[in-house]
Amino acid sequence: MTGIALHDVAEALERGDHELVLRQTDAILAERPGDDAAHEYRARALLALGRVEEAERHAQDAVRLDPDETRYRELLARILSEEGAHRDAAAEFGRLARNDPRQATWTVAEARERIDAAQPAMGVEAAQRAVRLDPDNGAAQLALSQALARTGDGRGAFQAATRATELLPGDPEAREALADAHWLADADAAAFAEFRALADELGGADRARVVAKARSLYRQHAGMLGRLVAGIGPVFELAFRRGWLRVGR
Repeated sequence: MTGIALHDVAEALERGDHELVLRQTDAILAERPGDDAAHEYRARALLALGRVEEAERHAQDAVRLDPDETRYRELLARILSEEGAHRDAAAEFGRLARNDPRQATWTVAEARERIDAAQPAMGVEAAQRAVRLDPDNGAAQLALSQALARTGDGRGAFQAATRATELLPGDPEAREALADAHWLADADAAAFAEFRALADELGGADRARVVAKARSLYRQHAGMLGRLVAGIGPVFELAFRRGWLRVGR
C-alpha cells in the first residue's frame, strides 16, 4: 500500500507543488491504474508544468474511467484548447453545455473555441445561445461580438460589443471588440482612437496585436508619406504613441 491519500495529493496541488503531485500519483497509479481522480490530479500538475501532451493523455484517462464527471471533461477541454486543438475543445465544451443547458459558461467557452478554430458561424450560433440564456452575461455578449465581426456583420458586432462594454466596464478585450466593430462599420476614427488608448494600457502580445491593427487601419487612409511612416515600424510606433497620427471618418 502506498499510504498516500488523495486529499494529500489535492493539498500538494493546491500548494503548487506539482513535482510532488507527480511522485504521489505515480505511486497511486502503480497500485491502482484505474483511479480516475489520480489521473485528474496528474493531468492538472502536468498542465501547470507545461507538459500539455502528457496532461491530455491523463485527462483522457480520467474521462474514460468516469465519462459523466463534469470536472474531467472541463479539464480535458481546457487542455485541448491549450494545445491549439480548438475544434476538439469546442466539441467538449458543447457536450458540457448540452448536459447542463442552463449553464451559460460552457456555451460561451464553446463559442470562443469556435472562433479560434476559424468557425465563426458556429461561434455566432453558440454565443447567441449563451446570450439567450443570460442576456446580461458580459462574456457572452463579447463572444457574440467577436464571432459576428468575423462573419462581417458590423452592425451586429457593434451592438453586442456596446453591450459587452456596458457589462464589463473598462475591460480591454471588450473595448478592443468595440474598436473592431467600429472599424468594420467604417467608423475608422473612433476605432483608431480606441486602439491608441488600448496601446497605452496594454503590454506584450496584446499591445503588439492592437498596434498592428492600428497600423493597418492607418495605412488604409494614408497618403504617400503616411504609407512610408506606416511601413517603418519604429517610426510608426513613435508617432502613434505620441498621438501625432489621425485617420478620417
